[in-house]
Amino acid sequence: MNGDASHSKKKPKLSPPEISSEFSHHDPAVARINNGSFGCCPRSVTAAQRDWQHQFLRQPDNFFLNLLQPAISRSRSLVASLVNAPHVDQISLVDNATTAAAIFLQHCAWSFAEGRFSPGDAAVMLHYAYGAVKKSVEAYITRAGGHVIEVDLPFPVKSEDEIITEFRKALAKGKSEGRKVRIAVIDHVTSMPAVVIPVKELVKICREEGVEQVFVDAAHGIGCVDVDVQEIGADFYTSNLHKWFFCPPSVAFLYCRNQSNAGGDTQLQLHHPVVSHEYGNGLPVESGWIGTRDYSAQLVVPSAAEFVERFPGGIDGIKAANHSAVVEMGEMLAKAWGTNLGSPPEMCGSMIMVGLPACLGIGSESDSLKLRTHLRDCFAVEVPIYFNKRRHDHRGEEAGGGVITGYVRISYQVYNKVEDYERLRDAVHKLVNDGFTCGSLVEPESD
Repeated sequence: MNGDASHSKKKPKLSPPEISSEFSHHDPAVARINNGSFGCCPRSVTAAQRDWQHQFLRQPDNFFLNLLQPAISRSRSLVASLVNAPHVDQISLVDNATTAAAIFLQHCAWSFAEGRFSPGDAAVMLHYAYGAVKKSVEAYITRAGGHVIEVDLPFPVKSEDEIITEFRKALAKGKSEGRKVRIAVIDHVTSMPAVVIPVKELVKICREEGVEQVFVDAAHGIGCVDVDVQEIGADFYTSNLHKWFFCPPSVAFLYCRNQSNAGGDTQLQLHHPVVSHEYGNGLPVESGWIGTRDYSAQLVVPSAAEFVERFPGGIDGIKAANHSAVVEMGEMLAKAWGTNLGSPPEMCGSMIMVGLPACLGIGSESDSLKLRTHLRDCFAVEVPIYFNKRRHDHRGEEAGGGVITGYVRISYQVYNKVEDYERLRDAVHKLVNDGFTCGSLVEPESD
């Protein structure tokens, strides 16, 4: 029996008790409002995953020789249809968006090494790019002789126009220095702070300015915002499937648009960083076999899609409901605390930034981490906190007698309830009423 054999039988819509049952493995004592970091996986999908794992353990030769590749192909085909990719061969499945970024940036490093790019040619990326991707840019682009230009983005952000303006400035800066801007790394939804970026507009600008390779890092893409790779128009687009599409950790897709001006088939030029027997057969095939390992997260994409279809409107219905709910919860918190949102509602997906009262005294990254730990340990609230280093900028919003320096990033997913956000609201109220400041928290002792 294949692990997705039940996919052909359409199941009825889920009731609220059934949704709760699907996530009954979550710790009931914790207000889990941080879906953005690690996602979630319903019980029906983890059951399908275990079925695939047991099939491997029962008869591994048959599994790897006869079952694995057809199952990966089914998952790739489903992803291609979800994101409107013209052909399934443009979709590869990899571990996560960080792996996809490494694949792309490794390809760019070879372009420097093999003379297609010249020393000093530039790559543009957002200031708020994910930390691991920034490290990959350093490892592959900077070490290869490339020059990196960061797009200086404001926060809080007021409009898409602000981002577009800063992006144009960064490209102009590269040209004014006599550099060729070869590469652009653009987030679809930045992680911290969480803001939906106008990717279609930025990709269009890249085309107008002659940027050759455009990579969109959409770790929070599919299931959180609309994804149509043809409309977006980037050369490469990656998104995790375990964050907002209910797959188990970890699995992501990498879309690669074939380019006739790149010296051949793009899929044959890209390679998985783990070289195995399929090297040279195209990235989708290489990624489908990188040695003996657990491939089950890649195989349950049909099961996750089946789960999604049990909600009104499918994935579009879930996105719309989550967006509406997270905006409502964000506005409730901002009103209760006398603060502000980090972006207009239309610039958030299923996550939104909410300012914390200035009197909490968040003065460093260390303070934000200590406060997050304090909320977890003392109030059973799991929520990431962003320290706004640019708090002295004229954009800083005054509240509670000072500049807001800390923002919580709240997520909303189908398992969340209003009580989760009320617990966070009340916890912060208690801290304020008790005269708490981050300075009262000591650093944890190291071993």
